[in-house]
Amino acid sequence: MSNADQPHRCLRSSVGGRIGALVLMALITCSTGVAAAQEIVVGITAWPSAKVSAYVIGQVLAERTGVTPVYVERGSVGLLTSIARGDIDVYPELWSPNLDAAVSRAGAAVTVSTRSVTGKQGICATRAAVDQTGIKAVSDLTNPDIAAAFDSDDDGRGELWIGDASWFSTQVERVRARSAGYDQTMQLLQAPEDMAMAAVDASVALAQPLVFYCYSPHHVFVLHDVVMLAEPAFDAAAWQLVAPAGDPDWLEHSRAETAWDVSSLSIAFATRLKTELPAVADILGRIQFEAEDIAGMSYALQVERKSPEAAAHEWLAEHRARIDGWFE
Repeated sequence: MSNADQPHRCLRSSVGGRIGALVLMALITCSTGVAAAQEIVVGITAWPSAKVSAYVIGQVLAERTGVTPVYVERGSVGLLTSIARGDIDVYPELWSPNLDAAVSRAGAAVTVSTRSVTGKQGICATRAAVDQTGIKAVSDLTNPDIAAAFDSDDDGRGELWIGDASWFSTQVERVRARSAGYDQTMQLLQAPEDMAMAAVDASVALAQPLVFYCYSPHHVFVLHDVVMLAEPAFDAAAWQLVAPAGDPDWLEHSRAETAWDVSSLSIAFATRLKTELPAVADILGRIQFEAEDIAGMSYALQVERKSPEAAAHEWLAEHRARIDGWFE
């Protein structure tokens, strides 16, 4: 019997021929021939590589398990909270140590994959900044003479982009600036990353000095000659971060007096998937991106101006053998 005949078969099997709610549901199911696929909600955060990796993960899940990926944008902390609450299933790029405290608060509701990509965070300077000001370390930003080189609006303070307003790392950068004292000499700017990277592009093209928050892996290290400024080595005893939601004076009560700890990014997902959709959980635990993948995804969006979907489609097509290797 063809799919076209199935609605008539369902009508004949209905008790007494009555068209009630159950029969209408049967008509819908029989007319499609299959039940609706299980949806998996994949979160998307506000940095380029995560937008692409989200679509890569969703497509891999669809191909391997038949689920239907749905994509939802959230801020970094909000996304983790949504997973713990049951609204979202997958966090494509969870950064550590940025969200370690939030993961601890989520407890058993969130599982973080043991496979990760090593990262690094800090403050970067363009080559023109190094050559023209002699800046070498983040602490040099407290020097009014050096800070003045980054003052483009003549307000008496230099400008320093510290991240997107939705990033947890941006809160940390405010703490770091206050702890080191360069919040007095530098205006701390919060803006979407594409605007900040456009400023980097322009500064490099014009050989103008610029300093900005940076993280790797990221395409900026491939595209431009930028330097991550020196800082004292990470010391856990010199860090104390207070959550803004729990203390209106969180900034004054927080401190971060050294460099960031070594960072990593991993896939995180709702622990309930292990019992509800074990095949999905298994795949999420097998996916292994490399640093060059993350930098390339960032490059595809911000330099080549591809959409996240198009960049993901190309990445999938180019890495079929490696993807198959995840499941051997």
